[in-house]
Formats: sequence, C-alpha cells, structure tokens
Amino acid sequence: MIIDKDISSYVVQYDDSLGVALKRISENKAGFVLCLDRNGVLEGIISDGDFRRWAMKRETIGMDEAVRSVANTRMVTARNSDSADVISRYFSDRVRFVPLLDARGRLVAVARPGIPGIKINGRSIGPNDPSYLIAEIGINHNGSLENAKSLVDAAVKAGADCAKFQMRQMSALYRNAGAADDPREDLGAQYTLDVLSRSALDNQSMIEVFEYCHEKGIQPLCTPWEEESLRVLEDYGMAAYKVASADLTNHSLLRALIETGKPLILSTGMSREQEIIEAVTLLQENGAAYVLLHCNSTYPAPLKDVNLRYLKRLQQLGGSVVGYSGHERGWAVPIAAVAMGAKVIEKHFTLDKTLPGNDHKVSLLPQEFQDMVQAIRSIEEAMGSDDTREPSQGERMNRETLAKSLMARVEIKAGDELHAGLIDVKSPGTGLQPNRLPELFGLKAKRDFQPGDFFFTSDLDEAEITDYAFQFRRPWGLPVRYHDWERLYGLSKGIDFLEFHFSFKDLERDPTEFFSGPVDCGLVTHSPDLFNGDHLLNLADPDPDYRKRSLMELQNAIDVTRRLRDFFKTDADTFIIASLGGFSKNAPLPVQARPELYDRVMTGLSQLNLDEVELLPQTLPPYPWYFGGQLFCNLFVDPEDTAQFSKDSGFRLCFDVSHSKLACNHRKISFADFTDIIAPHTAHLHIVDAAGVDGEGLQISEGEIDFAMLARQVDKHCPEASFIPEIWQGHKNDGEGFWIALSRLREWF
Repeated sequence: MIIDKDISSYVVQYDDSLGVALKRISENKAGFVLCLDRNGVLEGIISDGDFRRWAMKRETIGMDEAVRSVANTRMVTARNSDSADVISRYFSDRVRFVPLLDARGRLVAVARPGIPGIKINGRSIGPNDPSYLIAEIGINHNGSLENAKSLVDAAVKAGADCAKFQMRQMSALYRNAGAADDPREDLGAQYTLDVLSRSALDNQSMIEVFEYCHEKGIQPLCTPWEEESLRVLEDYGMAAYKVASADLTNHSLLRALIETGKPLILSTGMSREQEIIEAVTLLQENGAAYVLLHCNSTYPAPLKDVNLRYLKRLQQLGGSVVGYSGHERGWAVPIAAVAMGAKVIEKHFTLDKTLPGNDHKVSLLPQEFQDMVQAIRSIEEAMGSDDTREPSQGERMNRETLAKSLMARVEIKAGDELHAGLIDVKSPGTGLQPNRLPELFGLKAKRDFQPGDFFFTSDLDEAEITDYAFQFRRPWGLPVRYHDWERLYGLSKGIDFLEFHFSFKDLERDPTEFFSGPVDCGLVTHSPDLFNGDHLLNLADPDPDYRKRSLMELQNAIDVTRRLRDFFKTDADTFIIASLGGFSKNAPLPVQARPELYDRVMTGLSQLNLDEVELLPQTLPPYPWYFGGQLFCNLFVDPEDTAQFSKDSGFRLCFDVSHSKLACNHRKISFADFTDIIAPHTAHLHIVDAAGVDGEGLQISEGEIDFAMLARQVDKHCPEASFIPEIWQGHKNDGEGFWIALSRLREWF
C-alpha cells in the first residue's frame, strides 16, 4: 500500500470552478479530485463518474460553476492513525483510493494499492520509475578533497543519479576511539581501522563536497555510521540517508534516522532474514519511507553467493521497492538485478582500482560505470509491462504489410451466403486476420465484393456509422490518396476539403489521371516523409548534400500541390503539411543542440518557392515510425522551442494532437499546457487519439486525450483552424475509421 502525503495534485478548494477541477483530474491521471474547505477539511469528491452523472441531469454545463454543486459527499475515508491492515480492507474494484483524515476531518494523505516508493529531492524511486543509480564513492577519495571532487565530476559524466559518501566520527564509533595500532584488535579490525584513519575527510570538507555535488547537478547522499555523524548531516540538510548493512540491526541508530523524517535506503548484507523482518517492523511502525537493498557484503562477492533470486523474497518481506548493492567484480549482475525489479543500484566507484583498500578493488571505473548506466537504461526501456499482450506500434505497421487477410476470391453479391469457396487468404494484412474465417461462414454478404476486396470487422458486426453528414464549428476534411479520394468524397456530406497524403510514388503520377473536372471542395496536401532510396526528409541534417536533396524533394511536393490547385476551390494559399526532420538514429540529441538544427531548417525553408502554398511544419512525436524503424525526434516536439520557431520564422503550424500527446507523455509535461502554447500558432489540426509514448493514431476516445478540454482550448486559441481525423488505417473499408472518429468528435467540435 502507498501512502501519498503529497496531496497537492489531488485537491481543489470547495469554491473552485468546475473547470479547475476537471483540469486537475486530467493532470493527475487519478480520475478524481478531493474538495476541501478553507481549513483543509474534506467536503467531497469529484470523479469522472460523478461529473458524468451530474452532467446528464443538466441541460447546460457551465465550467464556472463551483465544485460544491458537483461534489459527491458520500465517500470511503479512513483515519491517518489506522493501521495499514485496516486501511487496506477498504480497497476493492470500486475503491482504489482512500483519503486519510486527521481527528478534525482534515485531509493529510491519500492511500492507494501498490508498492510504496520514496522520493529524494523531487526524484521518485518507485515501481514505475527509472532505476536510481548510486555511484558509491564512500571513502575512495582516500582523504583528498581534490580526489573527492574529481570523483564527483566522473560520476556526473558517467550518468549516475547520486554520488554517495560515508561519514564517521572515529572517536564515537570505535571502542578505542579508532586507534589503528591497538594490539587488542583482531587483524581484520586493525586493517579496517588503518584504512579508515588514512581515508577520512573532516566534516567541513565533506560539506564542501556535498555543495560541489549540487553545483554539478548530482544528488549527494551519505551514510552516517553513528549518531554524531547523523547530527552533522542533519545540520547540513541531507535529503535522504543510506544505511550500511552493518547497521541494519542497530535499532537505536535506525530510530534516530527514522526521526529525521527523511527517506532511507537500507542495505541488508550480512543479515539473517529474521533481522531483516525486525528492521522492517521498526520502519513500518514508525511510518518511515524506505527502500531495501539486497547485498552480499563480501569484497569481492563471489558470484555463487550473490543470490539475486532473493530480491523477490526481499520485496515480499519489506513490502517496499527493492534494489541491489553490488560488491562483485564487473557490472553484469546489476543489469540482471534491474531486469528482476531492482529500482536502486549501488556500485562502488573509483578512479584507480590499484589503490589500497577493499572498496577500490570491487569498484567500477568511470567508463565501466557509464557502460553499466547505458545498459541499465536499455534494459529498462525493453522491460515494458506485464499487461495483456498487444502488438506494438511498429508491429501494427508491419502487420498491415506482412500479415495475411481474408479477401474475396470471386465476385460476391450482397445477400450471398459466405462459404470457404468464396474466400481467399492472401497478403497484405489490411483486412480481417485469417483466424476469423469461421466467423464468416453462413453469414450473408452485406455488400458487393470484387475479387481481392478485403473483409473487415464491419462485415461481421452491425456498422457503427450509417450517416455520413457532418457539420463542425471549423472547416473539416478527410485524409485521402489518389486511389480512394473519389469514393470517400462521394460518401461525405458537408466536407470542406480533401487532404492528399502523398507517397513519393504519387509525386511521379500525372494528376490528370485522377481528376476529370473540378472538385467542389478545398485542398490540403501532406508531403511524403520517405522518398526513393530510403531518403527521409530532413532539413536539419548535418550533411549539406543530404539537406539539398531534402529541399529538392520537398519542392517537388510543393510543385505538385500547385498543379492540383487547378482541380479544387482554392481562393487562399493551399496548405502543405510537412515533417521537417531533426531526428537522430541512436539517442535524442542534447537540448543545446536544437538551436543549430532549427537554424538549418529555417535556412532551408527560405530557399523554397512557396507561391500559392502555405507550408505548415507538423508537430512531431518523440519516437517517429518510418519504414526504416523507430527514430528519435529532436525538433517540433517540445512546446516552447516549437512556438519560438513559429514566431521567429513566421511559419504557422500543423498541430498533430496525437504526436504531441505522445511527446507530453514522454517528457512528463501537461498536454493542456502544451496546447495553450502551440494552439495560438496553429493553422491546421490533425485530430486523433494517443496513448503512452508511441501509441499513435488511435481512434477517438480510445486513448488518453481529453477531447472536451482540447476543444475548449483550440476554440479559444485557433477557432479558424481546419482539421482532419487522422486515424491510423482509417481509410480501410470505405473510410470506416474516419466516419467513426467524426461521429465521436461531434460531441466537442
């Protein structure tokens, strides 16, 4: 169970407007907000369902109405003093969140099912977060402030999230005040004391190193080995604490650490299971936020003793996020640990493995640590989820091309009974998959088929759309190709324009092959992204020859657009949509590289002949899919620099809401804020749903976009902007996906 004490994302004031509440629900992704009075007392809840039930009873809905008129006062709550067992009993399929109240009814936290994580200086460490990678410098600075700072620099360069140190007050820690030459001590203790006595930094030097970490943008952490060091670190303001394996059974120190209220990361090396259970009990009884690290405290740890499978057991015992602190040689084991669920990785870090002391021998060099970081990030990306298996975006694209479909073998008339002799299985995978064949047997054909026509889901079920007449507050159109425009245009009623999505092969065709006379609607075109020879349009490419060819191909698409104007109603300049490039193949480029790329794009655009057309750069997703695979987009992804490009260049934008929602998900920024920034620069919209970071082109209301909010924002910022429903594969079955999208958009547009 997770106890979330940061309640800001869950709350609105009882006299706030309904618009504020709905925006908060959209942003927090929890599906509800809690309504408080001015004293913080919980007065009610507004969930998605509460709002829908309220709205259905109203003839008009005003976003300025106070939340008190909508809030549901019947809700499940618990006291913040209740035990975890008591609170967890409230959870059910219907109850996924439980507000926790103090004795006065004030909201103090929200409980929800799941494995609790921690947060260190704003960085979340939880089941769904990237692993937190600790460069354990410890005492590897060997008592040198200069060495300590050099190690920090190397940790930053290697990609560590944290640089961790150790602090000891030898006089308080050891019975003999840390005397390394005490003849009473065992050989091991003498050796350790000798190393420690030569490797310590004084308190002021340690604080200087912590400040240096902040200066360099890496989180400092420290292990206090006794309460005197803890007091020094508390006076400094350490954000969290690491507890050494040696102190897991030191309950007095644990209590002192818990009393700080700071998150704790605890290693479990050298411990028996019962000792781990006792420590966990102490932590839970006192409300500590913690992570347990599996660890074998041998230097170096033999691989046969690492026992990574214990990670799962440790998570069960701790009821918490777990991690791994490794003392084995190399970095293969941490990679496996991450694959098994470790969300914190701690590895010793040095500049020279030959220096005296056990820690150096089991440490990673900067390049080794960097290699580990890169491998972990790759593994994290590959881990995915254990949700129900669905084809990925790339698989969906390949399925359309490589898979097989059910199609008519011969001419079939509407009303004919379908049987095996009438149906073929052939590529491509555009229609019903072959495993659906038995479902067709015995049905009456709903329409006429020519040989090679695909069967679709609508041939099995009742069609969702029978009415093709649509009216919207702004101009609307359909995405089409040369081969299907006439059919789709003939079905549509009220359409304002057709948007031709060119392939590079289309640009080689004579438009007169497809038009016999004037078409009574407007025209928009979309330049190809991919050209002959796998050339991707990229006006930002560092190679001038590559940019030259991209400009040539784009100019050709513009010229074809001008020729098409003769067949359409074209009073104003014709929009041509283009993805202008700025992608990279292996990883995103640093932010500081973007201005130069935008400059190349603007230079290229200045060389184009744009008579009678208006080129609209398209907002792009973080991971665009082309026929050559997935790439990384660097331009037209973030709202601020995209809007700035529009201001600087004078080019208005095509706001692809699916692309941009994916970008927002990837960068963890608000889509509502993105829209507020981009919509004022928008001349044209591609409206379509999205999910995750590459779930592009989804049917309306089948993804994550709040279309009610989107409609309000674009009505405010770009009321004249035109739009198309750019549903992926929406053209299939006479544009079935487009008609469904338009029928659903009626509610908001």
